Amino acid sequence: MFNGGSLKARFIVLLTLAVVLIVMDLKWAKMNQTRAYLSLLITPLQWVVDTPAQVADELSDVLVTRTQLVDENRRLRQEALLLKQRVQQVASLTAENLRLRELMDGRKRLEQDVMLTELIGVNPDPFQHQIILNRGSEDNAYVGQAVLDSGGIMGQIVELSHYTSRAMLITDSRHAIPVEVNRNGFRSIALGNGSVNQLELGHVPDTADIREGDLLVSSGLGGRFPRGYPVARIVSVKRDPGQSFALVKAEPTATLNKSRHILLVDLPQTTILPTELDEVEAGKITPEQASQVTESPGE
Repeated sequence: MFNGGSLKARFIVLLTLAVVLIVMDLKWAKMNQTRAYLSLLITPLQWVVDTPAQVADELSDVLVTRTQLVDENRRLRQEALLLKQRVQQVASLTAENLRLRELMDGRKRLEQDVMLTELIGVNPDPFQHQIILNRGSEDNAYVGQAVLDSGGIMGQIVELSHYTSRAMLITDSRHAIPVEVNRNGFRSIALGNGSVNQLELGHVPDTADIREGDLLVSSGLGGRFPRGYPVARIVSVKRDPGQSFALVKAEPTATLNKSRHILLVDLPQTTILPTELDEVEAGKITPEQASQVTESPGE
């Protein structure tokens, strides 16, 4: 119809058609019904055209929400771990206040600096309880630094590289840590026996005041571990009338085989004299020989 016609003619025809449709819409009652049918036919086309925009909006909301949730979850995990580290010493401090004990040198208890780290590997050797962490010398980690999780002491760093470190767990058969019973201050050395959920207290006198359920906390002797952090809880005390020492077993409070987010505690660097624990780690004496020199505070 419009082939070969001028643009002006096309404009006049279209304008006339538009005027006619407007007049019909105003004067002809059936035009409303016709418009409704036309809208019904066009509706699927509108849905199809609008679908990509709706899908894009939904995906954008999902991605943004998931990213926010991941970031918030990571932040909350870190905050929870830091808060748990700060309250780990509450039990030790409460017991100490109840016993009305004061530090002989009058020094105030200082809050240690901590560094968040993450477990990235486990030693596959079943006879060596070691984990690999994503902090190294470049992060100011150092050999002998205490390793904790939200439950208590896990172990200490024994090897160091630039960006990673290797920590020995307290359950390793070569590890020993000075502890004290939180209830009464009885001191001993907790020895690893190669079981991931068990420690032993060697050469505990048969008359020692120690019982199931007692909480063992780090005594701070030796300068390797901060004082007052949970180490284990006594699960078994066997006394043989014919033996001089009781067989005492404890379960670590830290979740050694599950923890992934971990804390490194930075102790003040001080010069200390060699202790039985250092000699154990150096191989000069056995853990059993070191245990023989421990004594209760009342002795």
